[in-house]
Amino acid sequence: MAQPPDSPSAAPVDPLGFPQRAALTQRFTLGRPRSLQVGIDGSRVAFLRSNSGRDPVTCLWVLHVADGSEQLVADPRALGTEADTALPPEERARRERAREQASGITSYGIDDACATAAFAIGGRLGVADLVTGSAQVLPTEDAVANPHPSPDGRQIAFASAGRLVVTDRLGAVAHVIAGPPGTTCGLPEFIAAEEMGRMRGFWWSPDSTTLLAAVVDETPVQTWYVADPANPERPPASLRYPSAGGHNADVSLLLAPVGGEPLPVTGWDTAEFPYLIAVEWTAAGLLLAVLSRDQRRSRLLTVDPSTAVARVAAEQSGEPWLEVIDGLPRLLPDGRLLTAVDDAASDTRRLAVDGRPLSPPGLHLAAVRHVGDGAALVVATGSDPTVRDLYLVPLDGGATRQLTQEPGVHDGLAGGDVLVTISATMDRPGSSVVVRRRGKSVATLSSNAEDPGLVPQVRIVSGGERGLRVALLLPRDHVRGRRLPVLMDPYGGPHHAEVITAHNMWLEPQWIANQGFAVVVADGRGTPGRGLTWERAIAGDLASAPLQDQVDALTVAAEHEPDLDTGRVAIRGWSFGGYLAALAVLRRPDIFHAAIAGAPVVDWQLYDTGYTERYLGTDPLGANAAAYAGSSLLADAPKLSRPLLLIHGLADDNVVAAHTLRLSAALLAHGRAHDVLPITGATHMAGAAEVAANLLTLQIGWLRRALRPDDADGRAVS
Repeated sequence: MAQPPDSPSAAPVDPLGFPQRAALTQRFTLGRPRSLQVGIDGSRVAFLRSNSGRDPVTCLWVLHVADGSEQLVADPRALGTEADTALPPEERARRERAREQASGITSYGIDDACATAAFAIGGRLGVADLVTGSAQVLPTEDAVANPHPSPDGRQIAFASAGRLVVTDRLGAVAHVIAGPPGTTCGLPEFIAAEEMGRMRGFWWSPDSTTLLAAVVDETPVQTWYVADPANPERPPASLRYPSAGGHNADVSLLLAPVGGEPLPVTGWDTAEFPYLIAVEWTAAGLLLAVLSRDQRRSRLLTVDPSTAVARVAAEQSGEPWLEVIDGLPRLLPDGRLLTAVDDAASDTRRLAVDGRPLSPPGLHLAAVRHVGDGAALVVATGSDPTVRDLYLVPLDGGATRQLTQEPGVHDGLAGGDVLVTISATMDRPGSSVVVRRRGKSVATLSSNAEDPGLVPQVRIVSGGERGLRVALLLPRDHVRGRRLPVLMDPYGGPHHAEVITAHNMWLEPQWIANQGFAVVVADGRGTPGRGLTWERAIAGDLASAPLQDQVDALTVAAEHEPDLDTGRVAIRGWSFGGYLAALAVLRRPDIFHAAIAGAPVVDWQLYDTGYTERYLGTDPLGANAAAYAGSSLLADAPKLSRPLLLIHGLADDNVVAAHTLRLSAALLAHGRAHDVLPITGATHMAGAAEVAANLLTLQIGWLRRALRPDDADGRAVS
């Protein structure tokens, strides 16, 4: 008997529908190998993986490259610490900033040889021997966050109770580093973790004798309160939230020899360059990258470890902002600086040494993953923004070489003579992780991820005056000539592309399409991989270009598919996508007939400094007032004439629920009917399985009623 098109032949019958399975598997990510790290000699590859596609408890594993064998090193259940009920606030905050929904061992650090690993689990300190495959949990006085072994593997440093603690591998405390009263030591501040990609707050010296520690003073930052209305007996949670135009945390650095007195780092002008965006400490030296508040100027500083004095090594400037690139800057062994440069002539962000471009024009740099043997391993996008590849860029100016060839989204890392590639493509679910030594495949890491049992049928087309990439999905049983209501399903904001050649990206859109919709997804101006001009089109105005590109994307989709009913168009999104969805029905009700706005930013003065000020400026009440007003949704409230559903987690500490509540209040004040769905206890991730599953099916029902398709009363959500 022929199998149904959405059921792989080997898959057992599952009574659960797609929304339930997607929720239980965390969108089919559980069971995948992830968070890979390689030792400097390439002999071992450490990674995290849970034991099944529905198991949220993540374990620590190691691959021994010599024989290609995988070994389980630390299972939280065997260690008796699988529960996350005792997580310290620092670890909860890290997980929220990292959008981490799994439990168990969710991050870890390794020594240079990838022989020792350290991890926090249930607020306790875990230490693993990656050579023998053994692990233990050590007693500590207070809860542990973000532990990292020293490069030689003999010591462990971790943040605990506002201090940075150093122990030996048996847990005996050797040293404690602390800042002034009221500060924290060894942790990143909110903006560093949420917006700058810096998840660490301390760094070891290459010889394992000294630590550089960030000291954070949050007292200048305003206190916000996030209440739990469903449990009125509980006091509200307080957080220091640096909203646009307000105060940031003050960050300084201590250089602390283990067992010695710490020295404050001097020479960093924290008033002029308040953001610490990156630290690299190698045998070549100690390098800091700091950024101005308006994010238009960067300064690279080298620090003398013997005196803690920082000196300016280089400066960069850019308009309207400088982009933070993961893995940069780096100090090369010969003293040269590896950075990114914005090449206006070719409209390309390029890899450079001492300001001299190395990567070719038209190859848009996304990240640097490894530097060694005279070359840099980089992730970049070429002429097709739906594809991302690995490239090897010689540091002597030689020809750049593309390492991945199959169309897809590729990433990787390296150590010694080992290259690890992580690849997602359109023709297979999930991603594959292949380990190669000297170009020869050694192993493919096994995956326990569940097969989605659904095959996306997506067309990616290009059109319009700006060559928009637009994805189009129709129901699997679509009959030609049957007009379909349209759902636009964008993110549409900076740093994230939706229209990519990766199978799992299209699972949820295809399921929605199967419920009787034509789903259209488009990446407009401001999204990555299309060049400097494309990214910068949103400077000073987060509304106009992203919204116009969604309007144009609908036109492109309709030109390629005549069965789209452009008289019934809805739009939905989350976070920036939620903002874009609400914006669409408020400002273009002639095009968009209904919207679902999940966790939308409504008033950009309520969003954080690091993100908002990059695009709209640092003075929301003065010089940049027009930019903030033009990007806000509040003044548009009287215009609402279409159905609008607002969804927000009440425990969201990123886009706080005040955004939705203020928009709802403004709509009510002008007599504009709308729906609000508050999610009790949910953060910006809204990740509880039952919530995620039901939220998806509820949205489908709401959309059917709002668009009134022909089969609204008789077609079940399946």
